Amino acid sequence: MPLLQGVLSHILSWTGLCQVLFVVWTLLGAVVVVWTAKLLVRHVWYTHRLSCFSKPHANSWLFGHLGQMQSTEEGLQHVDELVQTYKHSCSWFLGPFYHLVRLFHPDYVKPLLMAPASITVKDELIYGHLRPWLGQSLLLSNGEEWSRKRRLLTPAFHFDILRNYVAIFNTSTNTMHDKWRHHLAVGTTNLEMFDHITLMTLDSLLKCAFSYNSNCQQSTSEYVSAIVELSDLIIDRRQKILHHWDWIYWKTKQGKRFKKALSIVHRFTREVVQKRRALISQQRETETTAPQKKKDFVDIILLSRDEDGQGLTDEEIQAEANTFMFAGHDTTASAICWTLYNLARHDQYQEKCRQEVMELMEGRDRHEIEWEDLSNLPFTTMCIRESLRLHSPVQAVTRKYTQDMTLPGDCTVPKGAICLVSIYGTHHNPTVWTNPHEFHPLRFDPTNKKGLAAHAFIPFSSGPRNCIGQKFALAELRVVVALTLLRFRLTLGVNPEVGPSSGEVRRLPQLVLRAEGGMWLQVEPLTPDKDE
Repeated sequence: MPLLQGVLSHILSWTGLCQVLFVVWTLLGAVVVVWTAKLLVRHVWYTHRLSCFSKPHANSWLFGHLGQMQSTEEGLQHVDELVQTYKHSCSWFLGPFYHLVRLFHPDYVKPLLMAPASITVKDELIYGHLRPWLGQSLLLSNGEEWSRKRRLLTPAFHFDILRNYVAIFNTSTNTMHDKWRHHLAVGTTNLEMFDHITLMTLDSLLKCAFSYNSNCQQSTSEYVSAIVELSDLIIDRRQKILHHWDWIYWKTKQGKRFKKALSIVHRFTREVVQKRRALISQQRETETTAPQKKKDFVDIILLSRDEDGQGLTDEEIQAEANTFMFAGHDTTASAICWTLYNLARHDQYQEKCRQEVMELMEGRDRHEIEWEDLSNLPFTTMCIRESLRLHSPVQAVTRKYTQDMTLPGDCTVPKGAICLVSIYGTHHNPTVWTNPHEFHPLRFDPTNKKGLAAHAFIPFSSGPRNCIGQKFALAELRVVVALTLLRFRLTLGVNPEVGPSSGEVRRLPQLVLRAEGGMWLQVEPLTPDKDE
């Protein structure tokens, strides 16, 4: 009898468990059905609302253009085809998940980029993967939070502050050129630019942001290596649609690598900010009259106060410092590399820039670019701007809006849709630029710019949410390019892995525009500097 009761009890308990599991699975199934239904309804609604825009051929009604956006040379050529066909804009769907309008004409770009910051939102498709790294920084925040941070950070990019950074740009460039001379001394004249220049811009930024001499151009740095790895992992994640969901990504091998690199970067920034705040507090308490060092980025934002006397918290300062490092090194390195590449391809322009710099340096004991020199390099600046047009480091920016946005031609972007402002498409639009794929610096001669649309040239975006660091980037660009042309002659190099090729460098659009297999240039030394 006890045995029979035990068997019956076991059966009943098993039956109860099955019933619980059945209920759980039924509820989960219901949730999936409801979520799928809402997703499909949303997809139909956006498809209807965006029907005023032309739509390129899609793989299917449901999956749309999923897989058609490629981070390759062919992907950029596909953008050229879209611009040729649709002139100003088209709609785009990435499955039922993301609904976009792609824009590549100044008349359509302007109302979006010039919209008030209060109705402009950074979408999660492009920027969401940066949030674990950059937090609620200026780059990723919205609304009043963004406005407050913009006001507090603006003093960090004032001319009086940038003036102090020019000496750092010179020093970091000199270190890079010393490395080049070492390679040349042992017979290596074919150099890969991205490796050298990325380390140089990181070196500069660490000094400008933290007054930290990492020596990263000569030896490995855990912090610098972690930044490079984070950038690579973000690119990898963006290209894998399933990795867009955090609950999947953090369980993957790449997600675990990301967390490890992230802990290194965040620990470094946290320690710098905490030590600097403690030092400032100590100086206030002792009222020291000792000479003060020149303020770096962290110093300035630590001391910034809004109209209520409130500053940024340590966490907010860390987010902004991380953003300064992320946004400042890769974009500027890309701009420098492509400028040197374009000058290597066009010897007549390279020589004209060199003569301009040599005339500027004439009669000086030391060949160093000073703040006042930056406005005295007009042709070199034209070449830099034309390179930023032809090979813009950032290929697109995305925005969402909290209200419907009206565009020319009776087109309306519905609230919540992603607006992908194609910087590449706008810069290569033949209805805007004559022979847009040619390098022609005189486009930016002041006498030739009068008829140019205001938003035809947008390498740093535009409007209230433009790049706050663009003057910093342009200053560093002019210093590095000028010193490089003063000391070296550049010609096109050869990727040693593929050998000589008749074709041009294949572009590689990732977080910034790079080159497949690297950017190889031949470097020939000119007359040594007087101060060497």
